[in-house]
Amino acid sequence: MAARLILQCDWSDALKQAEGRAWISCSKIDCPTVHGELKSHGLNSNGIPHVVPTEGFTVDKITKRSITVSYPDANITTKFVMPLTAFSAIHKKQITSMDISSGGALGVSAAMDGQLLIWQTSDGSIRRDLKGHLGDVNCCRFFPSGVVVLSGGSDMMLKIWSAEDGKCPVTLKGHKGGITDTAMVDRGRNVVSCSRDGTAKLWDCGQSKCLATIECGCIVNSCDLGEANNAVSLGTVQGIANEREVGTEGKLLLLAREDGILQGVGLQSRQSIFEIPGTDSFNCCCMLSTSQVIGGTQDGRIYIIDIRNTRFLQ
Repeated sequence: MAARLILQCDWSDALKQAEGRAWISCSKIDCPTVHGELKSHGLNSNGIPHVVPTEGFTVDKITKRSITVSYPDANITTKFVMPLTAFSAIHKKQITSMDISSGGALGVSAAMDGQLLIWQTSDGSIRRDLKGHLGDVNCCRFFPSGVVVLSGGSDMMLKIWSAEDGKCPVTLKGHKGGITDTAMVDRGRNVVSCSRDGTAKLWDCGQSKCLATIECGCIVNSCDLGEANNAVSLGTVQGIANEREVGTEGKLLLLAREDGILQGVGLQSRQSIFEIPGTDSFNCCCMLSTSQVIGGTQDGRIYIIDIRNTRFLQ
């Protein structure tokens, strides 16, 4: 596996100080982590720090907004870019999920202490504190409208919130384990959730009902939804399609499973289309295009798969 460089998160502030220091490390699976330090020896006439690294590391380039560092022994070079703005007063605990509204004005984020907050992206001011989940909130996202939020928690509930007044008019119940991720179907009349109970569920938000349950047989860590290429067969719908389903036709549901399987399911047919084995648990997944999907595993591997040819990979 390739190595990676990790730099102190506030390096840009630290290195602007006289004799400022920032730690850096090079890590690689099955190898000891190498720790080092960057030390500032003052600013030049352009306000850029003169930085000297400890032995083994090199600073290739530094500007007011970025620094490029190498560790030649591992053949790794990384450019680190400082943030435009950092908000430190929104959460006090580890952030587990975040999304931005379609217009870009609002953010929603969940933290390990169970907080679910809506805030202004312009200045970080908190607009709404969404209280109602019992325990950790694992995932959150805006509906396409940008004024409604969907969240899922360890309390096995999905909640739909108004970003305007913070009220929760809809709670979806049916999972028997903590909810790990969600996905929107088109404009959000239907949504999908996956859970530690080994299932993914399709929901009708208007009637607060579960329309279908897809059994996976193990914990589902993440999901994504997207259009599939016409060359990908998504299975055949059995019987008459439910009239409460809106926009499920032609959609592929991607599931990242704890047992090391990346699974594709025809959302409307509920049929498994492919199951791609990985070397460890799949923690996350995403549709790259109508023909390619991507998944990340616990052991640090990233798989990019052409779903038009999955029969050769299983």
